Amino acid sequence: MFNTGYNGILGLLILIGDVWAIINILQSPASNQKKLVWTVIVVLLPLLGLILWFFLGPRDRKS
Repeated sequence: MFNTGYNGILGLLILIGDVWAIINILQSPASNQKKLVWTVIVVLLPLLGLILWFFLGPRDRKS
C-alpha cells in the first residue's frame, strides 16, 4: 500500500554496513571468542548488531 521503493535501498545499505563490520571485526586485535560473539550479533541482528558494534565494539588502540 505504501511501497515507496526505498526498502530495497535501505536493505542494501544495511547489508553493506554489516559486511564492512564483519570484515573489521575479523581484522581486529580482539580475542577469537570476542570476534565470534560480535560476528554472531551482527549476523543475527543486522541493524541493531551493526549499531551496537559501532558504539561498543573493540577499538584499535593505536591512537
